[in-house]
Amino acid sequence: MITIAIAGKPNSGKSTFFKACTLADVEIASYPFTTISPNVGIAYARVKCPCKDKEIQQEIGRACGNCIDGFRFVPVELIDVAGLVRGAHEGKGLGNEFLDELRRAEAIIHVVDASGGTDADGNVVEIGTHDPLEDVLFFQEELKMWVKGIISRNKRKLERKAELEGAQIARLLSEQLAGVGVTEEQVKAAISESLVSDKPNMKSWDDENLEDLALQLIKKSKRMIIAANKADIASEGNIIKLKELEGKGEGESKEKGKNEAVVIPCSAEAELALKTAAKNEFIKYLPGDTDFEIWHEAEVTEKQTKGLERLRKLIQVYCGTGVQAIINRVVFDLLDYVVAYPVEDEHKFSDASGRILPDVFLLKNGSTARDLAFSIHSDIGKGFLYAIDARTKRRLGEKYALRNNDIIKVTYVLR
Repeated sequence: MITIAIAGKPNSGKSTFFKACTLADVEIASYPFTTISPNVGIAYARVKCPCKDKEIQQEIGRACGNCIDGFRFVPVELIDVAGLVRGAHEGKGLGNEFLDELRRAEAIIHVVDASGGTDADGNVVEIGTHDPLEDVLFFQEELKMWVKGIISRNKRKLERKAELEGAQIARLLSEQLAGVGVTEEQVKAAISESLVSDKPNMKSWDDENLEDLALQLIKKSKRMIIAANKADIASEGNIIKLKELEGKGEGESKEKGKNEAVVIPCSAEAELALKTAAKNEFIKYLPGDTDFEIWHEAEVTEKQTKGLERLRKLIQVYCGTGVQAIINRVVFDLLDYVVAYPVEDEHKFSDASGRILPDVFLLKNGSTARDLAFSIHSDIGKGFLYAIDARTKRRLGEKYALRNNDIIKVTYVLR
């Protein structure tokens, strides 16, 4: 399962964001270090279910029974880590715990208080008195210094190993940074775009070189998105300032958009309120919707009605609360996943029991039919013979690259 970390300074609203995504029972309070140990929960990427496609409807004549109003919700893991404070890379606050939890995340959602209502340390201040852009820069600085520290502490050891064994610097660094989730390919890319690109000898790397290399390593290995939270009470100027980060920030890339900053305004509090109201059957609302309807039989007070109308205006202005948009953007744009539906009967789009489109898998773009087979079960992957495109009934080889929304039958033999 994909693992995504929610990070940010204390009291930025990240625990509210986490609860809005997962409806997990977490403590939310307006003081630093409410989150001490990481909260782990399940959020969902929202996708259109193929059972609504015309050609599939002609075959099955009904909905699959596994979607809600034509939308499928695919699980991903969220980690709400301890709040980040200045000097975290030196162990201040809960810095070590915070940084350690980021190691296993494929992507990071940086929750920023766009309202400017919390200072650099997460203390509540008057709305608009703190510049949220400072929080973005501070976060990048802490991550950079964290990676630089790992390299610096082991630099002499790596230098000697490179000299004695004649080993490649990229391989040695990737071994050293494996726990941070950095691959050898990412190290090579970072070196080529950093100040050390023309300095093959590690002995010649100074502090400035190491900081630049660390920055490039973070950019290459940790996909990040900025959640401009509390957008409903933030000034237009703050939102514009944060949005101006888009298209800047992380250097040139042959893959358009991959290294650019991504900023999405959101209101985690509004999403939590809507989900709670839907759970209690006051309203009909799906995460990612741009409107909702009040259940006719629901007993809604005048006060609650006014509150719901305020929420309606908010999600109409921002085309939703932004929370679901952030999850989807991370999964499908930043991490480049696609969805695939394995079936056993390609004619009925079902499993052996007749359940239509029973399962959905998230796989990296470029994954093959055999990769899907292994995702279902290792024995199926090992015994893979061929696959069938359930839509076209065309036979597919093991190297067939999956496309988003593929419905695939895997034919295999148990060995």
